[in-house]
Amino acid sequence: MACRCFPRWGCASPSDPLDPSTLFTTHYAALYRYIARFTGDRDLAEDIVQETYIRLVQRPPSDSAGIRAWLFTVATNLARDDYKLSARRRRLLMGNAGLLADSPEVIDTVERAEARARVRSALATLSEKERVLLLMREEGFKHREIAAAIGTTTGSVGTLIARALAKLAEQLDRTGEAK
Repeated sequence: MACRCFPRWGCASPSDPLDPSTLFTTHYAALYRYIARFTGDRDLAEDIVQETYIRLVQRPPSDSAGIRAWLFTVATNLARDDYKLSARRRRLLMGNAGLLADSPEVIDTVERAEARARVRSALATLSEKERVLLLMREEGFKHREIAAAIGTTTGSVGTLIARALAKLAEQLDRTGEAK
């Protein structure tokens, strides 16, 4: 579905002004889901998506690559920057996970958190390009949009997805055997 949010990217007619409200309504939910999956932190995802829209209004891109791909690329870069800045804090938080009580609700929550951590850990073994590729695929991006975001040809996206999925499955199998 083509959006009608910003004319510089062919989303609306050239005479239409930037409509942040339409832009937000059209792309917010998918961008938020993607970043929440990418970071594993819903609060952080909310902050990153907000910063992405602020950057769009303050410094819109000059090319015509497509607003959706631009938003996801900027948000991915912001998430990557945050990860670099907060690595120490994450290690401290993970070190305190053993302080929880053993009630059934807590055990269920911990098991779900461990499964998410296992998937995140497996994703972390992939290259950044492979992670972005899989997360964008999961979010329903078209191959041409994924290609623009990761800097490859549209024809190679299917092969790259298949390889990344195989690597992810292999890594998940390995971490399952280690338990």
